[in-house]
Amino acid sequence: MIYQISAGQGPAECELGVAKLLAYLQSNFDVSVLDSSPGWHGGTYRSVRLYTEADLSDFIGSIRWICRSPYRPEHRRKNWFIDFSVCAAAKVEKFDSSQVAFDTFRSGGKGGQNINKVESGVRAIYLPTGQAAVCTEERSQHANKQKALARLQNQIEQANAERKATEKNDNWRCHSQLERGNASYRFEGMSFSKA
Repeated sequence: MIYQISAGQGPAECELGVAKLLAYLQSNFDVSVLDSSPGWHGGTYRSVRLYTEADLSDFIGSIRWICRSPYRPEHRRKNWFIDFSVCAAAKVEKFDSSQVAFDTFRSGGKGGQNINKVESGVRAIYLPTGQAAVCTEERSQHANKQKALARLQNQIEQANAERKATEKNDNWRCHSQLERGNASYRFEGMSFSKA
């Protein structure tokens, strides 16, 4: 599963809380960081996306960290909230040329005397998604087949890139959805011990 830890729109203390929660998870579970957005202070994060096989569903929601601010010692506030959420994972299609069906047809354009006799136009159809690409520019059916296949692969890659961009935007929107209160977990102090 892919999870995201976020400071939301919170101050630097929340960014420190993200780093501390990440360290806590790394010491207790087998997690790997996919990407992160650095915080204002060194070693802190605005957000971190991580992958793990472990079930971390108990952490989902807001997490409360009770601690005096290490950055503003005179500040009265001591409750800091961090968001822990499941990330949407985009379904990407791995292009497999063995899953392509070809359809040939007569095409206009180049071809000389063969223009109405030979089926040189090619339509490549990717069976898992139904996407198709057509090529009629070349005289040779083989050359048109190669071009149609390349166009089809490019379409699949563009669709994957669009899905990943949408996934990233959806995950980024979670930053503004942090609920302050009703925490699923509570940690205390600079040692970030579970309360």
